[in-house]
Amino acid sequence: MKYITCILAFIFFSVASAQAQPQRIDNFIVKENLTQNSKLAIIALDSAEQPLERINGTFVFNLNGFQQNLQFHDGVAVVQQPVESSTFVFFKHKNQENTVSKLYYIHKKDKELKPFKINGLLLLLIPLAILLIAYLFRRFLVTFVIIAIVYAYFHFAKGLDLSTIMESILDALKSLI
Repeated sequence: MKYITCILAFIFFSVASAQAQPQRIDNFIVKENLTQNSKLAIIALDSAEQPLERINGTFVFNLNGFQQNLQFHDGVAVVQQPVESSTFVFFKHKNQENTVSKLYYIHKKDKELKPFKINGLLLLLIPLAILLIAYLFRRFLVTFVIIAIVYAYFHFAKGLDLSTIMESILDALKSLI
C-alpha cells in the first residue's frame, strides 16, 4: 500500500509541475501562413530556436503600434489582416518579465510573402555608413576638383585643346586597367 501511495504522489506532483509551467512567449519568428492567403503566421520558439508546440491561448501582440489578440494553437498564431503590399512590420510582445520585439520587412510578390528579419543595429549602421561615405566623397570631391584645375591649367598653358585633354584622360584610364 505504501508503494502505491508513493507512485500516486509522484504522478500527482509530476502532473502538477507540468501544468505549472507558464504559458509565455520569449522568442518568435514570422513566416508566411501555410495556406498562402497573404497572411502571416507567428511561431513561438524556445531559446534553441525550436518551435514550442505547448503554447496555446490568446497572447497580446503589437503590430506597428496596433494591439492585437492572437490566438495560438500548438505554438502558431495567424495574423487576421492580410498583407496587401510589401511593408515593414514591427512585432512586439510583452511578457511579465521582458519584452520581445522584432522588425521584419515583408516582401510580397504575386501571392507569395517572404519575411526578412532586420537587425536593429542596421538601422543605426546604415545611416552612419552613408554619412561617412558622403563625408569622404566630399573631401575626395574637393581634392579631385583642385587636381582637375591644376591639370587643366597646365594643359591649357601648353596650348592643348579639349579633345587632346579628353584623349589623354582616356589613355590614362586605359593604362590603369
